[in-house]
Amino acid sequence: MTGIKALLPLLAAAGVLLAGNGMQGTLIALRADIEGFSTIGVGIMGAAYYAGFLIACVVAPRMLQAVGHIRVFAALCAIAAIGTLALAITISPLSWAAIRFIMGFCFSGLFTAIESWLNASAHPEQRARLLSLYRIIDLCAVTGAQYLIPAFGAGGFAIFSIMAMLFCLSLVPVSLSDRTNPAPPEDFHFDLKALWVLSPLACMSCLSIGLTNSAFRLISPLYARDIGLDEAGIATFISAGIAGGVLLQYPLGYLSDRINRRWAIGISTSGAVAAGLFMSLVAKDDALLNLAGIFLFGAFAMPIYSLSAAHANAKASQSQYVLVAAGLMFFFSAGAIVGPLVASMVMERYGASALFIYTSAIHGFLMLFTGFRQVRGPEAGAPRGRFVALLRTSPFIYRLAQRNDDSEQPTQPTQSKPGA
Repeated sequence: MTGIKALLPLLAAAGVLLAGNGMQGTLIALRADIEGFSTIGVGIMGAAYYAGFLIACVVAPRMLQAVGHIRVFAALCAIAAIGTLALAITISPLSWAAIRFIMGFCFSGLFTAIESWLNASAHPEQRARLLSLYRIIDLCAVTGAQYLIPAFGAGGFAIFSIMAMLFCLSLVPVSLSDRTNPAPPEDFHFDLKALWVLSPLACMSCLSIGLTNSAFRLISPLYARDIGLDEAGIATFISAGIAGGVLLQYPLGYLSDRINRRWAIGISTSGAVAAGLFMSLVAKDDALLNLAGIFLFGAFAMPIYSLSAAHANAKASQSQYVLVAAGLMFFFSAGAIVGPLVASMVMERYGASALFIYTSAIHGFLMLFTGFRQVRGPEAGAPRGRFVALLRTSPFIYRLAQRNDDSEQPTQPTQSKPGA
């Protein structure tokens, strides 16, 4: 196990990489609007990105097994830089969807490499805080990068070249500091059933935030446009949501390390429901209220992934860390393929305010699921019969939650055939 200090080069590389990727998500929506693409067309590009993301969840661990973390990181960063420049050269909905598919593959592989690297190197008692620190770096980098868009303009070539430079720059700290490079996984078996048995709540959380956070990242720039914000205002709106995510990342991670991890997930999810309803029912077209609402939305919605990952990794053996990283991204990307499409169709049919009604509905489902997982755990000591009876009125949620993921002790490694 490695201390946080030794992982700083990897975290620095991740920050530069994520700045470019976060900026690209916003830029695609704005540039597509300038080029006259439809809202649903933007949703299709988002779905293509996450389709590539999903495929890499299966392929990337095998790449890590074959050549190791550093080489996979370097190769995928290079392809991402090429794809970014290709976006500026060929501007059409079809070509952009194809390029975004490739970009999704690259970033899923990069995230798998980074997160499995972090989990393999972290002290168990620091895991949630390390993942929260990773997310804070992610969110801070993406927040700052948003302002490069109004600085260079969404309509020219310069902004694409800046993103390509960031992807190339992220190679430097990883390439020059390999002291913490973990050994490639000796035996990897992509087993979603084993991951679900390990932690149903982590799987369901990642699926749910795939449905919601992808809509925020890729469709909310169009929401901001529809409520009357200009290019700088849209950058501020997105940045406010991401900055909000920084606010509670570490406190909720600390809480998760100190108490039952499901309580931290439940608090985060409940806050996301309330913030989404505030955006839709109270803020409406008011710019200031929308900024406050999206800040709160980010504060509660953004930490859910790292809390879920910590919850699953706390019960995994060391040989399962790559499976957890790849499997949770698979659940996230499965939701994220659908999220931008559904959100764009909901917005086009019912207007901008419907976007956050959609997110609140998904977070509300996850809140009920989290509550059920909490009350049926062996460490849940409060009277719970009435709450269980209430949840049984929704057979779908009750059936999904019938898994014993409540002990946070590491499980035995999944047995699998070599090379499976």
